[in-house]
Amino acid sequence: MNPIFTTTRTLLEPDTYIYIGWAFFIVLTILTGLLWRKSKRRWLKYAVAAPLLFFWLVFIYGSYIGVNELRVRHIELTFDDLPEAFDGYKIVQFSDAHVGTLTGSRLKLLEDAVDSINAQKADMVVFTGDLQNKIPSEVLHVDKILKRIKAKDGIFSVIGNHDYPMYFKGNEYEKYDSMNVRAAWDDELGWDLLVNERRTIRRGKEKILIAGMDNDGDGKRFPQNGDLQETLYGVTRQDFVVMLEHDPTSWCRKILPHSHTQLTLSGHTHGGQFSILGWSPASLAFHETYGLYKLNGRYLYVTSGLSGVVPFRFGIPAEIAVITLRKSKNNK
Repeated sequence: MNPIFTTTRTLLEPDTYIYIGWAFFIVLTILTGLLWRKSKRRWLKYAVAAPLLFFWLVFIYGSYIGVNELRVRHIELTFDDLPEAFDGYKIVQFSDAHVGTLTGSRLKLLEDAVDSINAQKADMVVFTGDLQNKIPSEVLHVDKILKRIKAKDGIFSVIGNHDYPMYFKGNEYEKYDSMNVRAAWDDELGWDLLVNERRTIRRGKEKILIAGMDNDGDGKRFPQNGDLQETLYGVTRQDFVVMLEHDPTSWCRKILPHSHTQLTLSGHTHGGQFSILGWSPASLAFHETYGLYKLNGRYLYVTSGLSGVVPFRFGIPAEIAVITLRKSKNNK
């Protein structure tokens, strides 16, 4: 194997980021100690030491405590055009598992997440992309855990940017094979992978559609393979559509202006994995960073996901989103 590739891959392993963090803060602490000894200005000593102490606490908490926190968030959404038979329909969303990071003690987070998902007794479970970090073999150590997920109408999933073979170097055949193996994992797990397609969910004579669009990023840093026309082929204006799309930027760019989709569920941002006083650095890159967004009666929910390539969370824990659909009382 190419030594440069091997070195790069090692450097990008999740725990490597923690070691780099320790090294960085130790060096910074030593430099601060030298400044403390040499400087005669007390205000300067504290001006340097106080922020360092704060960031030490953030680093340790985020790397060893926050990264293992999980919350279940309940959201109730009301629609005028929801079929009456689906009033109270419960969808559980989880996203961005990044199972290559969920090893060792962090594996308990995934076990707790699966237990929380099943405890909701959902009508439908959806996974909105990024099952792996780089390669499909990462799923091998968690497949039995993920197979435990159950829902009345099934588990539906879509592809995220990390599910593409873009984060490791290989020849074109290896990349093609990697994509096939990644897609095969959904079948092995009992998930229905939606790649620019849709399924019909029925309650008596009424129905809703669950649609899944391929990753639809900016086309530069992230794959832009979403085909909205193909995804919603044959769908009429009278149909109620729940759209799964990994990248939330597609909502304003494509889904809102070119469809009537009532509810879109996304992930990708991880909520920035860091938030303080309600602000996250992810807001510098994404308009729809985390939470619920509404425009003209149509909704987007962006979940913070379960994990990430970097095992760190501060102020924005992993989550399971429980979304209950309601029929507007004025239209019953």
